[in-house]
Amino acid sequence: MKPVEIAQALTDLAEQSFDPAEFPYAFLEAFDNNATTLKRLREGMSNKSDLGGVLQARHIHILTCDAGRAEQTLTALKASKATVKAKVKFILATDGADFEAEDLTSGDTVVCAFKDFPEYFDFFRPLAGISTVRQISENVFDINATKLLNRLYVRLLLDNPEWGTSERRHDVNHFMARLIFCFFADDTNIFGGNGRFKETLAQMSAMDSSDTHEVISTLFLAMNTKREERTAARIPRWADGFPYVNGGLFSGRVDVPQFSKIARSYLVKVGKLDWTKINPDIFGSMIQAIAEDEERGELGMHYTSVPNILKVLNPLFLDDLRAKLVEAGDNSRTLLNLRKRMTRIRVFDPACGSGNFLVIAYKEMRAIEAEINKRRREPDRASEIPVTNFRGIELRDFPAEIARLALVIAEYQCDVLYRGQELALAEFLPLRNENWITCGNALRLDWLSICPPTGKGVTLLADDWFDTSLDQAEIDFENEGGETYICGNPPYKGSQTQTKEQKADLAAVFDPYGISSKQIDYVGGWFIKAAAYAKTAQAESAFVSTNSICQGRIVPILWPEIFKLGSFIRFAHTSFKWTNLASHNAGVTVAIIGLATDASKSRKLYDLNRAGETTVREAANITPYLTVGEDVVVEGQRKSVSGLPDMSFGNMPVDGGNLLFSADDAVSLGLSKQDEETFLRRIYGSAEFIRGVVRKCLWIPDEKLPQALQIGSIRACIDGVREMRLKSKDAGTNEMASRAHQFREMYHGEKHTLILPGVSSEGREYLPVGLIDNHSIVSNLAFALYDAPLWNMALIASRLHLVWIATVCGKLKTDFRYSNTLGWNTFPVPTLTEKNKADLTRCAEDILLAREHHFPATIADLYAPDKMPDDLRAAHDRNDEVLERIYIGRRFKNDTERLEKLFDLYAKMTAATTIKKCKAVARP
Repeated sequence: MKPVEIAQALTDLAEQSFDPAEFPYAFLEAFDNNATTLKRLREGMSNKSDLGGVLQARHIHILTCDAGRAEQTLTALKASKATVKAKVKFILATDGADFEAEDLTSGDTVVCAFKDFPEYFDFFRPLAGISTVRQISENVFDINATKLLNRLYVRLLLDNPEWGTSERRHDVNHFMARLIFCFFADDTNIFGGNGRFKETLAQMSAMDSSDTHEVISTLFLAMNTKREERTAARIPRWADGFPYVNGGLFSGRVDVPQFSKIARSYLVKVGKLDWTKINPDIFGSMIQAIAEDEERGELGMHYTSVPNILKVLNPLFLDDLRAKLVEAGDNSRTLLNLRKRMTRIRVFDPACGSGNFLVIAYKEMRAIEAEINKRRREPDRASEIPVTNFRGIELRDFPAEIARLALVIAEYQCDVLYRGQELALAEFLPLRNENWITCGNALRLDWLSICPPTGKGVTLLADDWFDTSLDQAEIDFENEGGETYICGNPPYKGSQTQTKEQKADLAAVFDPYGISSKQIDYVGGWFIKAAAYAKTAQAESAFVSTNSICQGRIVPILWPEIFKLGSFIRFAHTSFKWTNLASHNAGVTVAIIGLATDASKSRKLYDLNRAGETTVREAANITPYLTVGEDVVVEGQRKSVSGLPDMSFGNMPVDGGNLLFSADDAVSLGLSKQDEETFLRRIYGSAEFIRGVVRKCLWIPDEKLPQALQIGSIRACIDGVREMRLKSKDAGTNEMASRAHQFREMYHGEKHTLILPGVSSEGREYLPVGLIDNHSIVSNLAFALYDAPLWNMALIASRLHLVWIATVCGKLKTDFRYSNTLGWNTFPVPTLTEKNKADLTRCAEDILLAREHHFPATIADLYAPDKMPDDLRAAHDRNDEVLERIYIGRRFKNDTERLEKLFDLYAKMTAATTIKKCKAVARP
C-alpha cells in the first residue's frame, strides 16, 4: 500500500464505531498486514501478549481498555515483560475516546483524542516499512523532553486559544519557563525531596484535569511567597512545603492555562523524564524552538553545536586561561592571581539566543576555577565567578529568559559537581533578582551600556523575571581592569534576504562611518560594533559568520573600516561546512573570525583539511580573506593586472522573447536551410552550456537586414522587438528600437570563443569553461573571451583560478559567482614564456579531447561530484601540475597555500595602488 492509502485506511478506522476487540486487528490491517498474519495473531499462534492485547513481535503491542484508563494502560504495556522480550517498537493504548502511543526506541509519544490519531500517521510510518532518516543524535533526554514539551505547548494553545494571541504569548512562554524550572528542581532535590512537584500534581489535581491549572497556580504562588508571609497569603498546607524561589521567576501573574485530559497526560509524561540529565549547553536552544513558530518543525536542531562553540571560545580566551593554569603549577600565589583574574572576566554575547555560548563559557571557567581550588586545597570554596559576568543581548524575550534560566541551571550543576549537593542546595535558593540578559536589538543598543568597562550595568529586576527593560536601577560591582570577550553566532542574512528593518539596522551602524551597507551581510554589523567597542574597552571578540564577509565585494567595504578602528584578525577558522543538526543547513559554509587590538598577541590560522583534521599555523598577519600575508583588498579592475585578454559579458537580447528560440520554436519559423545558415545561430548562456540545452537566436548583421525583412516570420519577430523596446520606460531601450533586428551587443568570435558561465555549482572541482565555434553566440548569462588563445582556457580550468574566484568573487547562495572585473582581471599570473603557453595549450586540448571522448555527456554530467570520468580528471590534474609548476616549481600542498601565493603575487603586481590604499588603514 502507498502511504496515502494507509493514511486513508486510518482515517476510515477512526470514523467507524469503536470495537475494542476488533480495533487492534483493524489497525494492523490498515498498515498492510496480510490476512495470514492477522489470522495467526487472532488465533494466538503469533500473538505473545501477556496482557490480553495484541502483540506483533518487533512491531507493536496494542491493548484496548476501559474508559479513562488509557494512560495507566500504556504504562502497563511499557512495563510488560512480553513487550521487552518481543522487542516491539511501539506500544498503543486506547479506550475509544483517548489514544496514547509511544515509540520505545526514541521515547517519542502521541496523546490525542481517538478521532485524531490518523493525524499522527508519520509517527507510525515504520509499521508500514517506511523508514525515515533520524536527524538527531544528541542527548536522548534533550530530544525527548523537547518533543514532549512541544506537544504540551501546542496542546495548551489549542485548548486555550486566547493564550496564543500576541497579547498573551508572553504569558504562555513565561509559564513554560516556570514549568521547566519546576521539573528540574523536582529531580535535583531543590524542592526538598525527589518528585514532590510531580507527586503533588498527581495527588491534588483531578484525573479529568478540571482543576490542574488551579493546583499549578497555587504552587507557583507558594514559590513566590516568603515563609513569613504565607499565612497571610492563605497558602494551603499541601503547597506550604515548597520553598520560596522568587528571583522574579514566579512573580507577577500566576494564572495558568486550562488543561484538557490530553494536555494533563503530556504534563505527566514530561514529569516522568529524568531531569537530572538536562544539558544546559544546548537545552536552551531546544526549548526556544518550542515557542518559535518558524522553528517548531525542526525541534532540537537549531543551535550551535558545542564543538563549534569551543572553536570560538578556546582561542578567544579559554586556551590562554588553561595555559596560565599549567604555568602556575602548584604555586599558591600564582593560582590565586589567576582566580582573581577570572572573577573579572566578562563574556558578552550580543546575539545570545538561548545562551549556548554563555553557558559553555561559564562551565569551562568553573572547571578551571575548580582545579585552582583543588590545588590550593580549598575544594569546598564557593565560586567567585559571578554568573552575572556572562552578559547577553537577544531580540526576543522568551529565548532571552531561557538563556538566564540555562545559566542558573548551569550554575547549580557546577556547584553540585565541584562542591557537592549539600552546599549547592544550601546556597541556591532564593534565586537572585539580577538581570544580565537584555532583550533588545543588538545593532541598535549601545553595547557599552550593556557591558561597560567598569562593570556597571547589571540591572535589578523589581518584580518580574521576564522584565528585561533597560530603565531599571543598576547594581555596581568592581570589575576595573577586567577583560571582556565578545562572542556568538549572530544572524547572517545576505543583502538580498534582509528585511526592511534589518537593512535599516545596518544603515544605522555603518552610516556614521560613511559606509554604504547595501551589500554587507547582516552579521557584518556585529563585527563593526565589536571593533568599535574594543576601541574604548579592553576587549576581544570572535563570531561564527558566513564566510561571505571574507569574500567578494564585501571585503573592501567592511575590513578597512575594522582596521581603522584599531582591530586586527588575531585568529580565524577558515571556511568549513556547517554541521549542526539542522536539516536545512546544506550548503551553508561558515568561518570563525577573532578580533583583537593588542598587536603583541600571536595570530593563529586554523584550517580544516580534506581529511577532516584541523591544522594550526602561527601567522605574522591574517588577511581579510583568511590567508597569511599582507592586508590586501581586491577590487574590480577594468583591465587584467596580468595582461590577459579582455573578458566581457555576452550579448543581451533585450527582445521581449522575440529573438530567442527553443529548438522546436526555431523550426516553426519555417526557414529554408540556407536562411537558417544565414540568420540563425546557436546561443549559449550558463544553462545551455552546462546542461546541453539547445537554443537558437536570430543574428542579423546590418548588411543582411533587407534580406531578412523579406521573410515574413523573421519580420514579425523584428516587429515584436521594436514594439517591446518602444513601450519600455527605459530611454536606452527606446533608442534600441531603431535597430530592432539586433541584440544590444553584437559580439562574436571570428575564429572561436571561450565561454564561461556566470554561475557554477559549488560541488564542481573546476570551473566549466569551454570552447565554441565562430558561428555560436554567447548570451549575457555567461562570459566570453573572443578569439583568445587556447592557453587562457587552461588558466580558467585550473584549481588555482577556482580558489581565487571563490575567494574574491564570493558566491550566489552556494554557487560560485563569476565576475570578469573582480575574478579574471585581478587574477595574478606570472609572465608566461612561449613554452609555458604551448604547454598550457596542450593541457586545454587534452581537457577538450577527454570531454569529447564521452560525447554526448554534458558538462553537468562530466563534472558532477564523484562522477567525473577518470581521463577527464587526469587531464585536469595534468593541467594543474603544469600551471602550478609555473608559479612555484612544484604542486601546491593545499588551497591555503595556493591563495597565499596568489595574494602575494597580486600585492606585488598592484604595489603602487596597494600602498596608496594602505596609507588610510591604521593598523596596530
